[in-house]
Amino acid sequence: MNIQGLQKLTLLDYPGQLACTIFTAGCNFRCPFCHNAPLVTHVDESCNIPMEEIFSFLKKRQGVLGGVCISGGEPCLQPDLYEFMQEVKGLGYKIKLDTNGSFPEKLRELVEAKLVDYVAMDIKNSARKYPETIGIEAYDLSRIEESIEYLMSNVVPFEFRTTVVREFHKKDDFLDIARWIAGDEPYFLQGFEDSGDLICEGLHGYTKEIMDQAVNLVREQIPNTALRGVE
Repeated sequence: MNIQGLQKLTLLDYPGQLACTIFTAGCNFRCPFCHNAPLVTHVDESCNIPMEEIFSFLKKRQGVLGGVCISGGEPCLQPDLYEFMQEVKGLGYKIKLDTNGSFPEKLRELVEAKLVDYVAMDIKNSARKYPETIGIEAYDLSRIEESIEYLMSNVVPFEFRTTVVREFHKKDDFLDIARWIAGDEPYFLQGFEDSGDLICEGLHGYTKEIMDQAVNLVREQIPNTALRGVE
């Protein structure tokens, strides 16, 4: 496992759980607004946190923390993710997986093995603007659509979420996304903040007023829509 980040406590990342967040390195997307750019564009394996350190921490927090969030980067790129999750589950933790949805076979494997208790899948944008939003020309959306369909079959608790960037997301995009994933699932519109280490510079978030308007648009198709990270 290429793990290059450990947030030892989060009250927000895992709904209903006191948790920690583990950040894996490497991603197959190049979203210009990614706030974890160092985990995407210049992965250095010498920066990996040793597994002994990760599990020493998890063992010390047994009975204090209830959940472990596995984020990235894109965790499903890790060849030993299955085995890592088995060890984490063996310590009694619930696991939340953050994913971009581009590895539906891996997602299915992990869920069916009961190694995942909650999934948060990014919906990067409307289907027609997906390639530019993820920084890959002519991207085939079939794998994204397969993951969406699988999660919407309610095999595991899940949420969809979109990080909203002024330069990429317009009114028509919100409407298209709402039609695309219409249902009763939780859906979060997340405010974009410049972390200072993005893949591309010159990007901006919307005001809360505009974000509230976007939520109202989406709620016509996805009633359980809310803002996250917007003040």
